[in-house]
Amino acid sequence: MGTLKDRLNDDMRAAMKAREQTTTAALRMALTAVRNAEVSGKAARDLSDEEVLSVLTREVKKRQEAAEVYARAGRDELAAKERAEQEVLARYLPAQLSDEELADLVARELAAGGFSGQSAMGPAMKAVQAVVAGRASGGRVAAEVRRQLAA
Repeated sequence: MGTLKDRLNDDMRAAMKAREQTTTAALRMALTAVRNAEVSGKAARDLSDEEVLSVLTREVKKRQEAAEVYARAGRDELAAKERAEQEVLARYLPAQLSDEELADLVARELAAGGFSGQSAMGPAMKAVQAVVAGRASGGRVAAEVRRQLAA
């Protein structure tokens, strides 16, 4: 199997041939973001699959935020377009953790690291984020870590 970037390219070509405008547009924007990330910095380089996943996660979050802004402004057609693009990109992300799975994972990491009290929030977040690896949003993780550290 090729890299995630190769899969995105192949899927974009297939969507173009099938004339799926939403899928084509979403994948085209995602691949542009990946290419921008590749050339940022001092030298151009190929991104690993984990780095491509990170870029895709950011793109999904952008679509989600844009949809919320459009919905609040009464621009339902644009909000629907953003949500459709978000769904296309979400297919390439790992399955999201349920609330129970996240709570169990956070509890295990806090116990393993010996974290307690609000002053341990930063190190605890670092440890938990390494294990979560894109399967839950940072906001959800932070809320759960904060809740368990306060208990």
